[in-house]
Amino acid sequence: MELAQESRLKSETQDSIVLLAPMTGLVVPLADVPDPVFAEGMLGDGIGIDPLEGKLVAPCEGVVTHLARTGHALTLQTTQGAEILLHIGIDTVDLNGQGFAAKVAQGARVKAGDILIEFDQDFVATKAPSLVSIVAVANADVFEIVERPGETRRGMIRIGEPLLVLRSKTAVSGASKAHAQAQPLHAADVPQASREITLAVAGGLHARPAARAREAARGLDARIEVCHGRRCASIESVVGLMGLGAGEGAAVEVRAVGADAAAAVDAVVRELLREVHGELEETPARVASPAPRPAAVMAGVPADPNTLAGVCAAPGIAVGTLTRWDDTQFDLPEAGSGTPAAESRLLDRALATVDAQLNSTVRDASQRGAVGEAGIFAVHRVLLEDPTLIDTARDLISLGKSAGFAWREAIRAQIGVLANVEDMLLAERAADLRDIEKRVLRELGYGQQNARALPDDAVLAATEFTPSDLSSLDRKRVAALVMAGGGATSHAAIIARQLGIPALVAVGDALHAIPDGTQVVVDASAGRIEYAPTALDVERARLERQRLAGVREANRRVSQEAASTADGRAIEVAANIATLDDARTAIENGADAVGLLRTELLFIHRETAPSAREHCASYQAIVDALQGRCAIIRTLDVGADKEVPYLTLPPEANPALGLRGVRLAQVRPDLLDDQLRGLIEVEPHGSVRILLPMVTDANELMRLRAHIDELGRAAGRTDPIEVGVMIEVPSAALLADQLARHADFLSIGTNDLTQYTLAMDRCQPDLAAQADGLHPAVLRLIEATTRGAAKYGKWVGVCGALAGDPLAVPLLVGLGVTELSVDPVAVPGIKARVRRLDYQLCRQRALDALELDSAQAVRAASREIWPLD
Repeated sequence: MELAQESRLKSETQDSIVLLAPMTGLVVPLADVPDPVFAEGMLGDGIGIDPLEGKLVAPCEGVVTHLARTGHALTLQTTQGAEILLHIGIDTVDLNGQGFAAKVAQGARVKAGDILIEFDQDFVATKAPSLVSIVAVANADVFEIVERPGETRRGMIRIGEPLLVLRSKTAVSGASKAHAQAQPLHAADVPQASREITLAVAGGLHARPAARAREAARGLDARIEVCHGRRCASIESVVGLMGLGAGEGAAVEVRAVGADAAAAVDAVVRELLREVHGELEETPARVASPAPRPAAVMAGVPADPNTLAGVCAAPGIAVGTLTRWDDTQFDLPEAGSGTPAAESRLLDRALATVDAQLNSTVRDASQRGAVGEAGIFAVHRVLLEDPTLIDTARDLISLGKSAGFAWREAIRAQIGVLANVEDMLLAERAADLRDIEKRVLRELGYGQQNARALPDDAVLAATEFTPSDLSSLDRKRVAALVMAGGGATSHAAIIARQLGIPALVAVGDALHAIPDGTQVVVDASAGRIEYAPTALDVERARLERQRLAGVREANRRVSQEAASTADGRAIEVAANIATLDDARTAIENGADAVGLLRTELLFIHRETAPSAREHCASYQAIVDALQGRCAIIRTLDVGADKEVPYLTLPPEANPALGLRGVRLAQVRPDLLDDQLRGLIEVEPHGSVRILLPMVTDANELMRLRAHIDELGRAAGRTDPIEVGVMIEVPSAALLADQLARHADFLSIGTNDLTQYTLAMDRCQPDLAAQADGLHPAVLRLIEATTRGAAKYGKWVGVCGALAGDPLAVPLLVGLGVTELSVDPVAVPGIKARVRRLDYQLCRQRALDALELDSAQAVRAASREIWPLD
C-alpha cells in the first residue's frame, strides 16, 4: 500500500523525489534535534525521527554509497542523484558498532522498504545522548526539500508513509548525473570529452583561476578533472589543482564524463584560456615587490627610499629588530579532549564562522570597488570548503586527534605539496592556506600566542593586531608595533596607547617585504618606519628617545598635582581603563579619576555572561584600587562589531550601525540588567557613575534612566545614581541640550563620533589618515555638545582618542570641555600640556578653527600656536 502511494505521488510530480519514512516514531523538526550540527543544517536540510522500534529501512530506491564502519549511519544515492544521509541517534559513532547490525553492504542497490540497519533500541538509548535519528539531504546545493508531509502529521509517522519531497535545483537530468558519478572517468559507456591546452592565464593554475574554473562548471552534469604530467586533480578541489604545479605556459588536459561532458570541458577550458581584466594581477612577491615601496612624499620633502609611511596610532620612537608576529606558531594539543563527534562539531562551527567572516569581507570589498581584495578573500572561501582539506581533517579527527591539530595537519600537508612545486607563484599560494589555517585555529580558541620568545627591543609587525594578541605580549621586550592595516582608533591602537608602546598603522603590504630580523627605526609620532637605517639614523633616534624620556620623567614627578590652565581654569585629567591593573597604573600616573572603564574588555574572554554578583565584584575591586577617586563605568558596548563568546548574534551587513551599545538590550535585556544591578551595589554609593553608550535621543535616555532608578529602589538605594550619556553619534551631539536635561554629564566618544560624522570606517587603513577627529565638522559637533550641556549646567568630558592628542587638547579646552580622559600612561603629559595653556587664547583659537576647511588646516594652526614638545 505504501509503495502504491509512493507511485501515485511520483506520477503527480515526475521531477520530484518522495522519501518515505525509514522508521516508525515521533517526527522531530530539524531545528529541535538535540545536536547543533544537525539542527543548524550543517550536514544538510532534513528532519528527525525519535524511533519506536529498532529498524531502519530504505526511504527510496538507490545505491548505498557509504556505510559507516560502526553501522550507525549510511548514505543512499537516489537514481536522480540526491544523496540521503540516514543517521541513527546522536553521537552513536562513539559506540564503535555496538548495538548495530548492518543488513546491506556498501555499493548495494536497494528498493524502498528494504531493511538497511537493525539496532538494539534499549542498548543504544542507554549509551547515547539521544535516539533521535536524522534524514538529511547531503547535497542540498543540488536538491531542495519542497514539501514536508511528515511534519504536517505533528506526531507519529510509520515506516513507508511520505516524509519529504525533494526536487532538483537544476534543469539537468539527475539520472544521467548519478550514472556519471558512479563511473570512472575512463568508462566507455557514458559520454566523455577531453581537450589539451596550454595555460594562458597569468601565473598558471593558481588559486583564483582554479576557483573560477570550478564555478564555470558548477551545475553541469559531469565529473571533471585536470591533468598535468602524470598527476590529475578533481575540479572540485582548488588545493588539488594548485598542487599540480601547472604554471603559465604549461600543457594540461581537461577531462570530463557525464551527460554534459563536452559542455563542461568547454566551460573549464574557456575559463583557463581567457584573459582577466580589472583584477589584481597575481605575480610572485619576489618579482612584484622586490623591495618595499617608499613612503609618500610628505610636506614637499622627498622621502628616504628606505622609509615607509603610516599613520600614528600611539606616539613614540623606537629602535629595534623587526619580528613577524604573524608567523607565531599555535600550541595545539594533538589528542582531542572530546569524542570524535564533538571535535567534528567544533571544526564545523569554526569553519562556518570563518566562512561568514570571509563572506562579509568579500561583500564589503566589492561595495567599495576593491575588486582585487574581494577576489583574494573569495578564493579563501573556496579553500575553506575544499574537500581535500576537510576530508583529511575529518580522517585525523576519527583517529582521536583534536579539531585544531587535525585542521593544521591538513593545511600543512597541502602546503607541503605546494612547496614542492617548481612554479614560484604557486608555491607562494601557501600563504593563502596559512591564512585560513590561522583564522580557523583562532575560532577554535587557540588564539593565544604567549609562548613565543621575543628578542629584546622587538618591533612586532603584522597585518593587524587583535586585542587578544596584545594581551599576551611580553611588554618588556616590545619596542613598537607596526601594522600593514588597521586604523588609528582601532581597538589595537587603543590598547597600544594604554601600554605606552609606539604604534604605526596603515603602512600597507610593503611592510611584509621587510625581512624578518632587520634593524628598524620607528618614529610613530612622525608616521614612518625606516628599515636598514644608517648608524647616524639610529643614533639620532636614540637621542630623541632619551630626550622624550626625560620630558616624560619630569612630567611624571608632578603628575599627582591637579591641572589648571595658566589663567586658572581647572581641567580634570582622568584615565581610560579596562582592567584592575590599568586602574593601578592610572593612580601611579596621577589620574584624577577614571573617565571611562570599558567593561566589555573585562569579560571578553568569558564563555558565559557574568552574573550581577560577578559584575559587582569586578567593579568593587577597581573602585577600591582608586583610593577614593570616582569611576565612570560604561555599560557593555558589544554587538556584532565587537563580539564576545557568550553573545551570539547573527552577522550584520553593517555592524557599526546595528545592535551595539544600549541597543543590545532590545534582544538581550538580561545582560544590561545584570550589569546595572552589579553597578548599583558597588560601595560606597556615589563612587560610580554609569555611562550609557550609543544613545541617540532623549526618549531613549529617559526610559533607561527610569529603569536604572527602578533597579536602584529595588536594591534599597535612596541616594541619586549619576547617569551620563556617550556622545558618539551626530544626533546625540545635535540634541545635547535635550539629553543634558535628563543626564548628569555628557562624555564625548570622538572615535565613533568621527567615523559616523565623516562616514569613514575608523579601522579602514585607506582612510586612516583622513578619519581625523580634528575635522571642523567634528569640532562643530563638540561645540554643539558643550553649548547644549551648559544650558542645564552640566559638564562635558572627552574620552576618545582626541583627548590624548596634544594638538587637540588646547582646542577641546577652548570649546568648553572640562574633563579629558586619556590612556593611563598619557596622564602626566596631558596635565603638563594643560598647565601651559591660556584658556582665553584657547577659546578664541578654537572658535577660529570651526571656520577652517579641513583637519589638516586645523592641525597646522594648532601646531603653529602650541608647538609640541
